[in-house]
Amino acid sequence: MASFRKRNSLWQAQVRSRSLGSVSKSFHNKADAIAWAKIQEAMMQTGEWKPKDKCYSTVGDLMQKYLDQVTPYKKGAEPEIRRLNRLLKENALMQIKLDDARPHHFATFRDKRIKDGNRACQYDLVLLRAAWNTARIEWGWDLGDNPLTLIRFPKSNPPRERRLREGEYERLMAACAQTKVWYLQPLIIFAVQTCMRRSEILSLEWKNIDIERSRALLPTTKNGRSRWVPLSPKVIDLLKTLPRENERVFPITDVAVRQSWDRLRKRAGIIDLKFHDLRHEGISRQFESGLNIAQVMAISGHQTASQLFRYIQLADTDPINM
Repeated sequence: MASFRKRNSLWQAQVRSRSLGSVSKSFHNKADAIAWAKIQEAMMQTGEWKPKDKCYSTVGDLMQKYLDQVTPYKKGAEPEIRRLNRLLKENALMQIKLDDARPHHFATFRDKRIKDGNRACQYDLVLLRAAWNTARIEWGWDLGDNPLTLIRFPKSNPPRERRLREGEYERLMAACAQTKVWYLQPLIIFAVQTCMRRSEILSLEWKNIDIERSRALLPTTKNGRSRWVPLSPKVIDLLKTLPRENERVFPITDVAVRQSWDRLRKRAGIIDLKFHDLRHEGISRQFESGLNIAQVMAISGHQTASQLFRYIQLADTDPINM
């Protein structure tokens, strides 16, 4: 069965078959679109027509190819790989044929996934939408309109405002003393003192640390710009105690840190504290020390002053001495 629609200045023809799938093509005038569709229908009836990319027939096939060919070359590849591997386990959605995929399929997935949080659900929907667009535009797959553009995305959660509460730092340090994981205590101190993101800390190399000037260079950051981060005397003393057996200061993986942090937090009896909250704590402390917005922006890497306003409010809370 053929259908036609005008998109901008082009006519798109789409021919569907329950057994063979679908094929679509755009033309400058409707007459050419109709003529092409008739040929496709005739070829389907005689068995001459063969679908393109038949090996990529399901949503799961699409996401696997995106994982294999697109994600590894992204700047934030590691967390996206984790999200995609989790997404690929959603059998109900992944087994749907691309020709049969409709907005309600993704809406059903959204309503289920949102129970894990708005942000997690947003990430998954964005990945699904991006993969569909990539398949159509870059891979030349004969797909219809992106169904992800027709469903509601969950609203963003309000920014976290979690800081260390009274006694929590001491409990974290006590828990660190009870574990054989050598890097946990240095990581916590580093995160609070430098306001660096976890990914920035883990990518930091010895060659980019200037002990004499008490600073560290981050050649690549989240916003794409390099920056120098000042190092406090406490961090300098800490660096002098760490082994230099690797080019990286902390030669560990993001996954290892996540798992170790979760175990440490539970051992310390602390609820709802994420490693990234230590960066929040550090930025708030910079304001408490008397630095202005421009100075803190240079340290934290934020690009706009508005992104830091909430930290000024957080800095009004009672600080925890470290």
